[in-house]
Amino acid sequence: MQTQRSAGVGLGLALLSAATFGTSGTFARSLIEAGWSAEAAVAARVGAAALMLAVPTVLALRGKWHVLRRNLGSIGVFGLLAVVGAQVGFFNAVRYLPVGIALLLEYLGIILVVFWMWARHGQRPRRLTLAGSAAAMLGLFFVFDVTGGGSIDPVGVLWGLGAAVGLAAYFVLSARVDERLPSVAMASSGMAIGAVVLLALGAFGALPLRATFGDVTFAGERMSWLVPIVGLSLVAAVISYVSGIGAARILGARLSSFVGLTEVLFAVLIAWLFLGELPVPVQLLGGALIIGGVVLVRVDELRSAPAVPGDVVPAAEPALAGQGR
Repeated sequence: MQTQRSAGVGLGLALLSAATFGTSGTFARSLIEAGWSAEAAVAARVGAAALMLAVPTVLALRGKWHVLRRNLGSIGVFGLLAVVGAQVGFFNAVRYLPVGIALLLEYLGIILVVFWMWARHGQRPRRLTLAGSAAAMLGLFFVFDVTGGGSIDPVGVLWGLGAAVGLAAYFVLSARVDERLPSVAMASSGMAIGAVVLLALGAFGALPLRATFGDVTFAGERMSWLVPIVGLSLVAAVISYVSGIGAARILGARLSSFVGLTEVLFAVLIAWLFLGELPVPVQLLGGALIIGGVVLVRVDELRSAPAVPGDVVPAAEPALAGQGR
């Protein structure tokens, strides 16, 4: 009975993590439409979230500061690619695409990991993985609604695929960091580094850091710009990460990562409720194929352990899954 209760708590935490991660695109859209650059929105989100996670990080690192120092290089790359790269790509994608479509493109990063492992380590994908990858590629064709004359902006597609690369980097890099480094420390440190880099590049004019501090439109209502900022940093970052970490510890890495796939469904539902965005039926079919393909890849990974020690399977380290956002 106790085991069933714990599993129920873990499932609830995993769904909470997926649902709150799914709000990020909707919160970001309100800022971007008010004049914020995607880079400024990411800097505000990860900077605020890093500050909110500072105390839990310090507590988690008691007696382990040497582990943090030893992994600073890896954390730095993680912050640049998996945090900044994935989020800047996704937030720029939602400037041109519906939130659900942008997120589906980002989730193709899981498929990219398969091809990375094949090209880098010669790990030829098995039949189920190939079937999942083929389903995802077919789903991408339907998402673009090519035959229906859909107006998918190619600029948004490129940003979405850039987010996919960032998500793939997240899976690869998170598996290579010392296992003794607490997940919350890796998350907050990576976000802090990402925020500092974005602010520095913005200060030198290398990136557009535009922000407005008047009212924004969210869910059809005018409200303070602080509302989406708090939503991005507290709801879509702190609550998401903390609940995801808790879910992973109760359910295990692989099961919680499967539940994390519901983020796409939550993101589509939230964008429909608050933004009035809903993909057309053929795009919904494509989304179902992409999610189904990702599920097949993950199921295949359950059947055997990674062949290369220290490398990653797409289900690795789901406590931060959604990092992309």
